[in-house]
Amino acid sequence: MHTIFVILGGLLLLAAVFGAAHLTGRPFRAFLPWYLLVWLICAVVNMWIGVTQAGYSVMEELPILVLIFGVPAFAAVLLSRKSVETRVRRIP
Repeated sequence: MHTIFVILGGLLLLAAVFGAAHLTGRPFRAFLPWYLLVWLICAVVNMWIGVTQAGYSVMEELPILVLIFGVPAFAAVLLSRKSVETRVRRIP
């Protein structure tokens, strides 16, 4: 259940960054590297807490790290491609 909540947190962060890009008028693609960096740091901190506080080994936490980082990151990359395609179509 914790993993689902962390992934949802990553998707909420993605929505916030996408909204910030929209409000500033800049393409989401410009914000994508910063989102990925911040989310990677959050995912690694989650792994570190799992290893140091919950007692899991690094090898047990690695697949969870991949899942927690990968799902929102994949959604962000798809969103950045979708927003670029939408912008290209609107240009006469």
